[in-house]
Amino acid sequence: MSNASIAASAYANTAKLANPLDGVDSGSDKSGAFGNMVQSAISEINEGGQVADTQSLNLLQGKANVVDVVTAVAETELALETVVSVRDRVISAYEEIMRMPI
Repeated sequence: MSNASIAASAYANTAKLANPLDGVDSGSDKSGAFGNMVQSAISEINEGGQVADTQSLNLLQGKANVVDVVTAVAETELALETVVSVRDRVISAYEEIMRMPI
């Protein structure tokens, strides 16, 4: 399997994460606000990853500057780390709620 097909597969999987509840009625508009924020963040990370991948390919072809590639990769890495931190905090909050006495 080539690197391009691996990257395409990874981006497709990330795009699926952006809309995990397609076709499911959320029931209220307020509950969708957090979900919309998460979907937006995942979409932005997916786009950033594609930009970084494109910049990397352009560098290999001699069409891009090393600074541009490093910047694109660093921005994508920072965005991904932020989303992982938010995910960890949400899981921690959920676990704390589950430990509360009724």
